[in-house]
Amino acid sequence: MRRNHLLLGLAGLAVLGAVTLTVTTCAPPPQRPALAPSPPAGTPPIATQTGPFDAGPVRPPAAGVLLGAWVKPSVFTQPARIDAVSAFESALGRRLDIVNTYRRFDEPFPTLSDKAFAQSGRILMLSWAIDDTRVITSGTQDPAVHAWARRIRDFGHPILLRFRWEMDRPNLQAAMWSPEDYIDAWKHVRDIFAAEHTTNVSWTWCPTVEGFAGGYAQAFYPGDEDVDWTCVDAYAGRQLRPFGELLRPFLTWAADHPKPIIIGEFGVSAAWGSAGRAKWLADAATVIEHNPQIKAVSYFNSNPDGNRPDQQFLLSDDPPALAAFSTIARSGYFNAHPG
Repeated sequence: MRRNHLLLGLAGLAVLGAVTLTVTTCAPPPQRPALAPSPPAGTPPIATQTGPFDAGPVRPPAAGVLLGAWVKPSVFTQPARIDAVSAFESALGRRLDIVNTYRRFDEPFPTLSDKAFAQSGRILMLSWAIDDTRVITSGTQDPAVHAWARRIRDFGHPILLRFRWEMDRPNLQAAMWSPEDYIDAWKHVRDIFAAEHTTNVSWTWCPTVEGFAGGYAQAFYPGDEDVDWTCVDAYAGRQLRPFGELLRPFLTWAADHPKPIIIGEFGVSAAWGSAGRAKWLADAATVIEHNPQIKAVSYFNSNPDGNRPDQQFLLSDDPPALAAFSTIARSGYFNAHPG
């Protein structure tokens, strides 16, 4: 998500206590356009590779997809984090395969909730923020990176590691410096993990659909030899664009790389109403099923504090949209098992 992401990442920390936020008055929602028609049933899929893939310790299913989510808790405590995921699972009528969480360098890992999710058989997707690529490659933060590598190694469970996801966002340009700097930082961190014998990580590279549509995300790719899963984040926020249209530039690129795909974050905003959201989600499921290289998806079930309706993606307070997502979540294609 492109707003308030690190604030949401604090969900893993019981020590934070209460957080006071100033929420601005929401602007009136834009008019709700009709969804563009879905592609004809005979439209050829784009990302058709089915594997087997060299995907690291988190192995993709042979068929179907793994289902995950980021679920924002009501308060930022460990019990609330666990309760939020459990409540969302109860609403869906099934357990999540993947639980997304956000973390900065100065935040602890693993937390009580991290351990609880992994010990119950869920896969943890760790969205890991960094401050500056050149600080990373300078070696200044090597002690912290080594410590992270050891903690993840000792955690013992396979994780999907999204190292500075959405690195192509314009508001991160100052910290990323350039695609080359990002790639150097990625490889520097990977080398440290290798030195610490941290082998329970699937390295997951995750830009935005906007970056692929604009033609600039591709330059950040570290290379097939250094990536286990390719990934993208996709939202229908201010514009209600169909999922397939949003993903097309990314899928066209990903089809040429022998890697499984995870949709690291996706969501449809509350601004478009229950019926529009339900239809968008149904269309998204069709696109996912028609592109078998997509092996996992993770919904962004959150209303980031202070955001307008077109940047609020929570399904839990929208019964018709939640019911539509629940139907998808319980379908056979979305109940795969790791390979």
